[in-house]
Order: sequence, then C-alpha cells, then structure tokens
Amino acid sequence: MPAVAIRAATVEDIPAITAIYRPAVIEGTASFELEPPDEAEMRRRFAAIAGDGYPYIVAERGGRIVGYAYVNAYRPRPAYRYSVEDSIYVAADAQRLGAGRALLAELIVQATARGYRQMIAVIGDSGQVGSIGLHRAHGFTFSGTIHSVGYKHGRWLDSVLMQRALGPGDTTTPT
Repeated sequence: MPAVAIRAATVEDIPAITAIYRPAVIEGTASFELEPPDEAEMRRRFAAIAGDGYPYIVAERGGRIVGYAYVNAYRPRPAYRYSVEDSIYVAADAQRLGAGRALLAELIVQATARGYRQMIAVIGDSGQVGSIGLHRAHGFTFSGTIHSVGYKHGRWLDSVLMQRALGPGDTTTPT
C-alpha cells in the first residue's frame, strides 16, 4: 500500500473534499449538518478558512485524495484568538489506514508554527471512538461532554470536547 502524503489543499481538490464530506453528513454523526453542502458551498468554506490563513490540508494515497483536514477559529471573539478547532474527515474506505493520524499530526505542526496555543476537538457523538482515540493518541485530553446537544438520525447526540496545548500552551504570554 502506498504511503500517505500530506499537502496543502487547493481549490482543485474541492470535488474530492466534497465527496468525502457528503457521506459523513448523510450517514454519520461526525458532522451535525443535516444536508450535505454542494461544491460551491465547500469552495466558499475553503476560501474563507484558507483565506484567513488557517491550515487546510489533504491526504493523498496513490494519487487519490483520501482525507482532508483544517483548523479554524475556535470561537470568533478576540480572547479566543490563540485557540483553534480541528476538523478531520477521511474517506470511508481509507479509514484506519493512517491518513487521519498523518493529517492531525500535520495540523498540530502547522498550527503551532502559526503561534496558536490550544487546539480543541469538538467531536460529534460520544460514540465516535475512532476520533476520540485518534485525538488521545496525539496528546489531546478529555475536557468534557455536552450531552444531547444535537439531534440527528432519530437520536440525540453528544459533543465530546478534547484539548491539546500547542507549543508552550498557557505557560507563557503569547506574542
């Protein structure tokens, strides 16, 4: 099996990114969206995130995009400016083959290099054991669960919060 390669996402990747995200919305609980966005909306989101200088990356294996990930502002108010939230999606047939690990590791490197101090994972559904385990393996710790905060697929869903310090974290004043 070819190794996974991580690179910056481009607008040309939007069809593949949209195709990966679509089943996550329709069938899964990682996203609390109910209707999958089309390519135009995914292009708009990409432009907003990348345009604000946040890392937005893809994982390729054998020339095929098998996953994507990005960080974005954790919250919009200025006091949160050193904290980011990560999002990672991997194609169903490529899960548990290292793409998610490689994507998260690169997000941590890039967010740290940009001076962010905390990375927050807001994991849709406490049953997302793969995502919880992935984050734990990368140094995230459990911060809490917001119970029954979303309703999808005929059931209530939790959000699991996990957090990881970046660089010096909260041990020094940011510059």
